[in-house]
Amino acid sequence: MISKAKAVFYLIEFINSYAAVYYSNFLFFYLKRDFGFDKVENLLTAAFGGGLYVLAAWQGGKYAEGHGCIRALYGGFSVVTLSLLAGLAIPISAAQVLAYGGWTIGICFTWPALEALISERAGHRLADCIGLFNVTWAAGGAVGYFTTGLLLETLGMPSLFWLPALLILAQMIILAYGSTLRLKENSVENNEMSYEATVSLKARLGENRLFLRMAWFANPFSYVAINTVIPLIPSLAEKLGLTTGQAGIICSLWMFARLFAFAILWPWARWHYGFKWLAGAFLLMIAAFFGFLTASSIPLLIVSEVCFGAAIGLIYYSSLYYSMNVSKGRSTNAGIHEAVIGVGLFMGPAIGALALYLSPAAASIGAWSVGGLLSMGFIGLFLIKKRNG
Repeated sequence: MISKAKAVFYLIEFINSYAAVYYSNFLFFYLKRDFGFDKVENLLTAAFGGGLYVLAAWQGGKYAEGHGCIRALYGGFSVVTLSLLAGLAIPISAAQVLAYGGWTIGICFTWPALEALISERAGHRLADCIGLFNVTWAAGGAVGYFTTGLLLETLGMPSLFWLPALLILAQMIILAYGSTLRLKENSVENNEMSYEATVSLKARLGENRLFLRMAWFANPFSYVAINTVIPLIPSLAEKLGLTTGQAGIICSLWMFARLFAFAILWPWARWHYGFKWLAGAFLLMIAAFFGFLTASSIPLLIVSEVCFGAAIGLIYYSSLYYSMNVSKGRSTNAGIHEAVIGVGLFMGPAIGALALYLSPAAASIGAWSVGGLLSMGFIGLFLIKKRNG
């Protein structure tokens, strides 16, 4: 049973995920519609955010480790809110890109802190805590993508900024209550792990290091795929004749598939420290990626999304679980976990944009270039296993 403080942090996590998806994923629709951004410009914007994400997430984890997770959350929420308000107030393209950069820096101080908070004092319940964490943020993201298109059509495009800003302010109010509960619980609970948990952790240490390396290597490639797909969804929606609302519903299915994967992996531990599961998920992700971007019909798109979400789910879950399955430095590890995500956030769109810039007439060149990178990553995963296994 989770504590009252952790229940509050899970609520904050859900809202944070929803607000992040509402703004960041549909920003590309806004840039395309109001400022005429084409595929290359949207991909470059995504790559800019990804590059910032690497450095900001790494520093966000270190800050949470040194100054406390609660302080990191307040700081991150403040920067996110200011960035959203700037985007709302200054409707020019350069300001939108800079606001997106500020939002990225702020959000990178929130996720490592939340990941560390749900893992503290977990002991033998760590797998359950991480399982619930994954299900919670994935649910927030899936619901966010499913509803944002319809809400934007109803509330207008300015809600891209003011609605997430209001949600962030609500999170700060909830955080004040959660931090008070946490202080009370910490004063009465024993923070030390049980003897059995310590022995188990030491026995797993060598194996965990190998799988941590492999998961940290694989996870950026999953975000290479995700963040090549997301900026191109407006063009995919246009190709299939979908409105913004319809695209939000149909193109959110991979997020629900990821959520379903998290729900299955949470109670089922046989995939822990199983290389075939990680490698199989990587291979499925590559196949689904090509299917996603080259889909010529809605049914083919749906099949690709289901496979894509399932594969992404296991890869992400591996990275977070092995990052948190340590006795010290969880905030720092969480920052590294998020930073390697940033590598993927940068590489995918950057390579896609470069390929489209060099060969604008070849519509699928971006997908094939990123797909080639994913295939190289799959080979690299086996090399790491062979060298260290």
